[in-house]
Amino acid sequence: MQSFASKNQVTTHVLQFDQGDYLLESIRDFIRAEGIRNGTVVSGVGTLDQATLHMITTTTYPPELTFPRWGNAPLELVGMQGAIIDGEPHIHVTISTDHGAVGGHLEDKCRVFYLAEVVILAFDGFALTRTENDKGILKIVPQD
Repeated sequence: MQSFASKNQVTTHVLQFDQGDYLLESIRDFIRAEGIRNGTVVSGVGTLDQATLHMITTTTYPPELTFPRWGNAPLELVGMQGAIIDGEPHIHVTISTDHGAVGGHLEDKCRVFYLAEVVILAFDGFALTRTENDKGILKIVPQD
């Protein structure tokens, strides 16, 4: 395990999404517009009417992935969290239907139905990036 710390300022952003907004695409746009290099998504709740996630389906390496999709479906965005490293978000979500809940990696084309609210903390003073190790696994490392 590695640890990275900054004693500099943290800026809190509360994002209010409107009906029809695409969640991940809008978060990426916001990160670019605000110049956020490193931070965290600490909360996300709302409703969606379409969603795509991805998750692993094997414990072999490299793992196989599945991409469950919901279209024109009433979905609750129950939770969201993730890291922003070098301007790139890596976000996981839990969504629920009237039949249960599922979690996975947030993908493009998750569309807000009624509303969504997301809280992002931006960290000043960090210089981190991701790099692949010899197995192709992304690792966080200090940026030169």
